[in-house]
Amino acid sequence: MKKLVVLLAVVAFVATTSMVVFANNGPAEVKYDTKMGTVTFNHAAHQKQFTDCATCHHKGLDAGACKTCHLKKKGDAPKAKDAFHKQCKGCHKKMKKGPTKCKECHVK
Repeated sequence: MKKLVVLLAVVAFVATTSMVVFANNGPAEVKYDTKMGTVTFNHAAHQKQFTDCATCHHKGLDAGACKTCHLKKKGDAPKAKDAFHKQCKGCHKKMKKGPTKCKECHVK
């Protein structure tokens, strides 16, 4: 009986921990309002393709962290526009899929 209780406790712990890890995937979609129009980023689709979050999130998973350096122009960090264009367009060109022209992303 003790073994059963311990087993159930372990299963409950693993299930709870797994739910927390998988539930924290961030938003399925992210929208950026820019002067040229709104950019809608399909975060869920990119997560399916890239399992390592560091591929895009080089300083951590907090979206606010981008603003800390890139929007406030701290140190030698490039402006957000330049960083996002290099990251997104560069990857799309390299993989030969996804939008690479202005109006393919920026929609008014």
